[in-house]
Amino acid sequence: MPSIAGSRSSPVAGPTIENTTPQKRRLRSDSARIRNTPISSTPLPVQTSPLKRKSPRRCNNDGPNNPLKVIEKSFTKSSKSPVKKRLSDIFLDKPAWDPSDMEQLSAVKEALHVSTAQTAVVCREDEQNRILQFCKKCVELEKAGSLYVCGCPGTGKSLSMEKVKEDLVNWANESGVQPPDILSINCTSLTNASEIFSKIVGRSQPRKKAKGSTFPLQDLRNLYSQKQDLPGTRMVLIIADELDFVITKDRAVLHDLFMLTTMPFSKCILIGIANAIDLADRFLPKLQSLNCKPMVITFRAYSKDQIITILKQRLMALPYTVFQPQALELCARKVAAASGDMRKALSICRSAIEMLEAEIRDSISKLSSPSLESDDHQSSAGFDILPKPVNNIVRVDHVAIALSKAYRSPVVDTIQSLPQHQQIILCSAVKFFRGGKKDTTIGELNKFYMDVCKLTLIPSVGIVEFSSMCRVLGDQGILKLGQSREDKLRRVALKIDEAVVTFALQGVRFFRNCLQ
Repeated sequence: MPSIAGSRSSPVAGPTIENTTPQKRRLRSDSARIRNTPISSTPLPVQTSPLKRKSPRRCNNDGPNNPLKVIEKSFTKSSKSPVKKRLSDIFLDKPAWDPSDMEQLSAVKEALHVSTAQTAVVCREDEQNRILQFCKKCVELEKAGSLYVCGCPGTGKSLSMEKVKEDLVNWANESGVQPPDILSINCTSLTNASEIFSKIVGRSQPRKKAKGSTFPLQDLRNLYSQKQDLPGTRMVLIIADELDFVITKDRAVLHDLFMLTTMPFSKCILIGIANAIDLADRFLPKLQSLNCKPMVITFRAYSKDQIITILKQRLMALPYTVFQPQALELCARKVAAASGDMRKALSICRSAIEMLEAEIRDSISKLSSPSLESDDHQSSAGFDILPKPVNNIVRVDHVAIALSKAYRSPVVDTIQSLPQHQQIILCSAVKFFRGGKKDTTIGELNKFYMDVCKLTLIPSVGIVEFSSMCRVLGDQGILKLGQSREDKLRRVALKIDEAVVTFALQGVRFFRNCLQ
């Protein structure tokens, strides 16, 4: 059969044919045919197919569990992260800074200071836009309204409000709309809660302030109850920061403040800012019944990538590299896991710079010691160990020390030294109270604890031993226990902050997964 013989021609017959299939076992007829085939001067094509059999050494090195392969895989995955890529592009292209230069040192510390105004408030664009649109709508329609901004400390609430005020004035000027009269009040500076009404009267009716009104709240009610025929009367934007400080026992001041926006001729735009996220849940039902429920905007805690972005944005204007990218990532990861407080991240970065300063001072003091000055050879050798500019950036170890100092406390040491089941009880309490409850009974917490143990395949202890361990945690000041005849009915609550527990146990994968 000639067609079959043609299809089994030798692979070396033409120079452009490449053998891309694995080598197969030849039959005796094939071997005889190859021996009778004249040798061609054309070089044999390179075999590109993978070898089916490997040497033992190659098999060991190419295994999936090879440490070198694991490290290479982790670096390959991490290099795909856009945050890390941008950090490398920015910091590695700049020369290292000189911490001994006081001008450079001052510029770096100023860039990382909390009070330093940023050119752009990043990672809060959505929240800023929502607040700005609310203010624009109220100004355009000349309609009063109320807004409640809440979030944990260090999440950019006050900073975002400064940006909103600036954008609102610019928008009003460009649109030909009369800009509102802005009154910013920090409630921590008030001598009493009712003083906030005096400040509003002073802005709305300066003559009343000059005369010294005895009943400022009543003056405001009278003002907003009748139509204001005065030409050029502007809307008043009241920004009450730290609103927690005006909450009285009966919350009357808080309710009266928001009630001002419901008056028939009110020109008051009220924005309250507070750290308590649950404050809205506590006073909103009452305000809703009074028909003055405010719009709520929540600022979530900063994530790791957001903290890195903000730090990068602050350091971008500097013409030199200050931090290793890995050092910034460590700081962002730890702060995001603990609290997400941006002010804490800035404080840790400044503390890490001080660690580098101390390290350089120690190196210089060693070089200037008398033993080195007496010997020229030793002096010249000593200058070789002086920190070079390329090594004068803040490293991972500097940030690690700063983190340990910032979060280290006796409570953290106590939690880390607890037995495993007591640590599981703490994790169960943290997860249980995230639902909004402040306390519960030992019996309810025990059920939640048993569910956690079941998910993690760890045998749980009985209710008697569970109650005993809760008492131990109460004696150490970690849990707060109430009184009851039965242990199951005793009220239990966390006496320490949730972030402390999270930071203390985040180094163990079991608890880190449990707390997520």
